[in-house]
Amino acid sequence: MSLCLVHVTHEAVQQIGGIGTVLRGLITADAYQQAVARTILIGPLFETDPREARRLGPQGEVLYSALDARTDHPLADAFKQIEQRFQVHIVYGRRSFERDGFDAVSPHDLRRATLQAEVVLIDVRHVDRQRVNAFKARLWERFAIDSASYEHVWGYEEWVRLAEPAIEVIRALGGLDEASSVPHPRQKAAEGGAPVRGEGGTPGSAGASPSQCVLLAHEFMGMPTALAAVLHEPQRMRTIFYAHEVAPMRKIVEEHPGHDAMFYNVLRRALPRGHYVDDLFGSQAAYFKYPLVKAAHFCDAIFAVGDYVAEELRFIGPEFSDARIALVYNGVPAMETSYEQNQRSKRLLRTYAEGLLGVAPNHVFTRVTRLIRSKGLWRDVQVLEQLERRFRETGQTAVMFFLACEVPRRPNADIWQMEARHDWPVAHREGPPDLTPGEAEFYVRVQAFNARARQVKIVFVNQFGWSHETCGARMPEEMEFWDIRRGSDVEFGQSVYEPFGIAQVEALAFGGICVFSSVCGCAGFVNRVLKGGAAPNVVIADYTRLPPSAGGWSDLDILKLPERERQRIEQSVVAEVADSIVRNLPRDEADERRMLHVGSGLARQMSWEVVVRDYFLPGIQQVVARPQQAASEPALA
Repeated sequence: MSLCLVHVTHEAVQQIGGIGTVLRGLITADAYQQAVARTILIGPLFETDPREARRLGPQGEVLYSALDARTDHPLADAFKQIEQRFQVHIVYGRRSFERDGFDAVSPHDLRRATLQAEVVLIDVRHVDRQRVNAFKARLWERFAIDSASYEHVWGYEEWVRLAEPAIEVIRALGGLDEASSVPHPRQKAAEGGAPVRGEGGTPGSAGASPSQCVLLAHEFMGMPTALAAVLHEPQRMRTIFYAHEVAPMRKIVEEHPGHDAMFYNVLRRALPRGHYVDDLFGSQAAYFKYPLVKAAHFCDAIFAVGDYVAEELRFIGPEFSDARIALVYNGVPAMETSYEQNQRSKRLLRTYAEGLLGVAPNHVFTRVTRLIRSKGLWRDVQVLEQLERRFRETGQTAVMFFLACEVPRRPNADIWQMEARHDWPVAHREGPPDLTPGEAEFYVRVQAFNARARQVKIVFVNQFGWSHETCGARMPEEMEFWDIRRGSDVEFGQSVYEPFGIAQVEALAFGGICVFSSVCGCAGFVNRVLKGGAAPNVVIADYTRLPPSAGGWSDLDILKLPERERQRIEQSVVAEVADSIVRNLPRDEADERRMLHVGSGLARQMSWEVVVRDYFLPGIQQVVARPQQAASEPALA
């Protein structure tokens, strides 16, 4: 049986956050390509999406779009009927994914494989309100979701409007047919077709095999479409909620002054006693994401990207006690590299640091992240304060590159002007095109640290991208993004809420030390691979470890954990983290080679190939093997 996988996501075209990285990792894995005959990505057509030929991105091709007078596709009539019935616009085409692999023999060459997926974007801004209201009524009747409370929130309304047109498009594409209309990539190659792997044919192509359609709802955004599938196609479509986080829990952790120290200790005590989030934190119903995540138990299965994500889902309510929750970790880049390549990247980073600060440091530390509260960047600065004290004794020096921003990539011209005018990124100015309010708040902490430190300096690069073109004249022309991974001695990632944390472990394959919190989902994956052991490349910081005096604390004491107590916990942990970093930093070439050997070995065991083979596909196969649900409701008129 061949598989047709439909991914419903806001990153069907543009990579905005982690889901785009996950899609790329899954789709480009050999195991995925061998098992999945057809991949369809579905999402809304955003107002900011480019026009005409660029709607599907630089690696996309538009095959149908009435908005752009592209109506010569064989399915044009079917698409037009859907557009008229729902008062929407459909953009259909395909986009390519490139899998990169570094050649250890030739450091400057990249091996690339191009793989393709179908893409559907639906403009729902002017949808037929009667149809949407009828669907909302069914959401209330069947799933107790009161859409009237959230329809003023576009982040909710948009995805509800997408749901039923998306199901109709899947039908039109033949995704629910008993025999897949798209030949398997291997069959296409055998018939002398194009050598591009993963390229689908046109509905109606010959040589099909029996197929099963599985819809993966990525985060709360995909849930309305999954629920529409439960209502209308329970026999021909299976549904999976892909939990990249548990949004209500993230909100609680971020907003509470006790952060993870409070939340996960409450969680550990509450679940065995049958207490749930609404019991302890009050009703979460006002948060528009909550009812959609809460409805995930109606899906055939749930994929959780981390161990805590699974526990957080069970914390929602008793209805999740019997939910089929499978662990499907995210993968780690397991690129081939060499000691010589790493040394070249280290030289580039030190050269850049010398051009900015006047001195080439002994060590380069990095943090690549979004600039949001849950990332816990203040903890990284606290560790640097500890390292500053230790390096004063040893004479070592280091630079810490924080690559983080609140906005999309700034125009290259703005970066070069800021570099010339006010010494960006060493110095910053509030307001456009430089610091946003959130970036300015973090920069205050950076300035305070740099004013006191001698051995360690922080450079705050508030730009999306890492290259000469995007980051200014002082960055070496040869620099590329992966140099910040290959050349980093330590990658930080001490988040207060982190369902997995791919960025935290991207330096692993290149022998770097990866520092992350025990609540990060990647910690669970690392511990499985290490089987309870340790590795010099991994430092796991447990900020949920309460002090000895907490033995007498009541549940209420933990629930009301104040900021000052959480800060005391952090101070004790950051000292341990700094000691571990100093102990594990390589001192000579032999140490560096050993770190590369150990780190690359761990990365290979956590690669996307391993994730797809050992976690993702078994989860899909279990869903497909289960008996079908009850007959569907009447088809959409």
